Amino acid sequence: MQIGGRLKSGEKHDGRAPDYDDWSLNGDIIVYNRVLESGFEISSMGIRVDRDSLLSQLKAENAEDRLNFDFHKLLLSGALPLTVGGGIGQSRLCMLLLQKAHIGEVQVSIWPEKEVQKCKSLGIALL
Repeated sequence: MQIGGRLKSGEKHDGRAPDYDDWSLNGDIIVYNRVLESGFEISSMGIRVDRDSLLSQLKAENAEDRLNFDFHKLLLSGALPLTVGGGIGQSRLCMLLLQKAHIGEVQVSIWPEKEVQKCKSLGIALL
């Protein structure tokens, strides 16, 4: 719960975007992934940012330049409805169930050549 801000140590909790979920009103389902030998997020649920959380989270991440984006302007003006979002990440769930190490093994995408070579050297076949 409450994923995105800074920990008591001052370290960033994770790479959560400051302009999507309200960091104080979200939660994830995390399970242990034996292939990756670590915690693995398979869902994300939360209240989307409102005016106040958008402003404070962008300030906390020194990303206030994003206030010039169309979505942000619409949200700040009250033109967009407040929303709740989330759900199970289908590709991440497939990774877990099929015991895959890379999301590119269960979904098609374009990967940088460096990533393709790294996966190839590890015996990971990207789609």
